[in-house]
Amino acid sequence: MTDTATPEPFFQRNGDTFAPTRMANGFWGPKDNLHARVMIGLFAHVIEQQHGEPDLQPARLTVDLYRLPDLAPVTVATRIVRQGGRIKVIEAELFSGGVSSARASCQLLRRTQQPEAPIWSRPAWDAPPPEQTPPAEKPFTEKWEMRPILPPGVTAGHHLRAPGPRRTWLREVRPLVDGEAYTPFSRIATGIDYTSPTSNAAETGLDFINSDVTLYLYRLPVGEWVGYEVADHQSAEGVAVGHCALHDIHGPVGFSSCAALAQKRRG
Repeated sequence: MTDTATPEPFFQRNGDTFAPTRMANGFWGPKDNLHARVMIGLFAHVIEQQHGEPDLQPARLTVDLYRLPDLAPVTVATRIVRQGGRIKVIEAELFSGGVSSARASCQLLRRTQQPEAPIWSRPAWDAPPPEQTPPAEKPFTEKWEMRPILPPGVTAGHHLRAPGPRRTWLREVRPLVDGEAYTPFSRIATGIDYTSPTSNAAETGLDFINSDVTLYLYRLPVGEWVGYEVADHQSAEGVAVGHCALHDIHGPVGFSSCAALAQKRRG
């Protein structure tokens, strides 16, 4: 059983089966539906447990979200596509109530010596650290915590409707799986679905539901907080793509991208 002092997790585990709790519920379906963020996080969790190695960097995780499952118990099946000296590729598939609902591909690269030649890259953002960023006046949800970095004149309750590039800190406040700690990889993967709302929301709200997400990491993040900075959004005829630069408290860690379809949220 879950310790009463510990926030309710997203999943309870029974062997190879993960039972979603009410906290795993999403926002899009007319009835209960499994939130994409916890599916993505679970892929990272299982892949890392089954196939991770200390010298391998999870460099890319791509998740296709092709079905909106309910809160039935889920399982994740994995297989090794390639096991080489420098690269490992894993495929995974998530089944909800026995029905395939999402799939993932993860590329892990062996860490080696960094070349000495300098290469241009965008500078680290100038955002204040989380402890110097006020929390939202009214939390958007009890499932995670956000500390938006707001332009002048925008209140914390409307940060997703702020014009221009959006920036925010995000951290997890609930366990993904009861009794199992986050790793840096599973922590950032659990929140990476936020790429879509932060890059695809209009000033009037969010009218796109993402159909996939890709996380690129050149190093693992340090600490609980992940910083999102919108790099671009483009859309036409109801199809959108969004892109974010990702940071931890020490600087850049990678990027995230998503594709999305036009859709009104419930309510």
